[in-house]
Amino acid sequence: MKRYKSIPILGVILLLFAQSLHAQDVETTQTWSLEEIWKIAESNNRQLKLSDLNLQQSNLEVLEAKDRLLPEISIGGDVKLNTKFLIYNTGLFSSPQDIPVKGYGYGVGYNLNFNLFNGGKERRNIKMKQEEETRRQYEVDLQLHSVKYNLAIAYFDLYKYLHFRDFLAAEIAAEKKQLSLIESLHKNGIVLKSDVLRTSVKLSQLELSLSAIEKKIDVTTQRLNILMGRDTKEELKINYRSGLKMDAITDSDYADYIAIALHQSPAYKMVNSDIRLSKMNIKQIKATLLPKISLYSNYNYTYPQISFYPYSNDLWGFGQTGIKVQFSIDNLYKSKHSIARAQLITNQAQEKANIKNDEISIQVKEAYLQQQQALESVETVEKNIIKTAETVRVIRNSYLNQESLLIDLLEAENALLEAKFNLTTAQTNLKLSHIQLLAIVGIL
Repeated sequence: MKRYKSIPILGVILLLFAQSLHAQDVETTQTWSLEEIWKIAESNNRQLKLSDLNLQQSNLEVLEAKDRLLPEISIGGDVKLNTKFLIYNTGLFSSPQDIPVKGYGYGVGYNLNFNLFNGGKERRNIKMKQEEETRRQYEVDLQLHSVKYNLAIAYFDLYKYLHFRDFLAAEIAAEKKQLSLIESLHKNGIVLKSDVLRTSVKLSQLELSLSAIEKKIDVTTQRLNILMGRDTKEELKINYRSGLKMDAITDSDYADYIAIALHQSPAYKMVNSDIRLSKMNIKQIKATLLPKISLYSNYNYTYPQISFYPYSNDLWGFGQTGIKVQFSIDNLYKSKHSIARAQLITNQAQEKANIKNDEISIQVKEAYLQQQQALESVETVEKNIIKTAETVRVIRNSYLNQESLLIDLLEAENALLEAKFNLTTAQTNLKLSHIQLLAIVGIL
């Protein structure tokens, strides 16, 4: 009876185990989209990790600059051995008066200094560090766009090679059937031996091309894994059979992309940040012409008292609190050339911004025209592939009816295979040109 009761329990365990195996199989056969690959790379890509560390460093530099606003305070003490305390009342060569003091001494106290005014240099230094942090953020954004674009290149290369592999595999299978047919026709004396040889040579070339494509797939997969921050030997599959979505690629015109680039491009933001930094640097140099005002305070306990008359062997305390003003006269003539150099750096930064503006305009124009050219290529190749497929069908029928040569059929088949390659290449180029355009304008 117990044996029969255990059967349902065993069935439940087997069912759960089967579901677990199915879940593991689904997980191991996961296919990645480009957006999912981008998301993984944002967290694991080594270049982005380094950029993030640089950004954290800038944040700490801002905090360090703020720490300089706090007052400087220190405590100290000393222990010492005293010699005889001799006073020469009537000259160095006369008999001195020996003041009785202890043979040892000690002291302890504090010292405080607080900057009240320094031409605004400390607070301006904080703003400069904050601006540098902002610039680092622009560098991170620029690096992110670069990594995404490189991932897109590798992704669409893999997409293209996988399609090429399928095309070649299908062509090899069809060519093997065609070779069998031609061999049969040759045995019946319908075609020449040269037709069999030509078909065999073509089949060998197709197999060699397939082997080369397999190697390219392996290398591209490894490159994708590295850019994603994964182990190079991890399996990576993409859903390439679903095709590429070409919608919304040409929604904006050139003027729209230029307007977006001048507001969103990290590269353009970086040169504008350099201008702001150089202007603040001019103010920093000019601040050296202003006085420095600080509050100071100190107090010390000393033993014995040998600093003021009458001297004694008692512990004594003394301190001071006040305001100190310093003005560097030499900066009035030393800072002239420093200010001129800082102004020159600002002018250079402004010219670099103008140059970057022109460069971005050219880059956007080139990427936009490449996108338009890629779109035209897709439309042209789609039309050509229909015509080429019909040509192959007609020539194959005429060859079987002994109305055309085998070389014409092989050339037509090669043209059809090349047209398929060209269509896949044109589609990937269209997607890549659009992604490149988005990366340039800063909205990828």
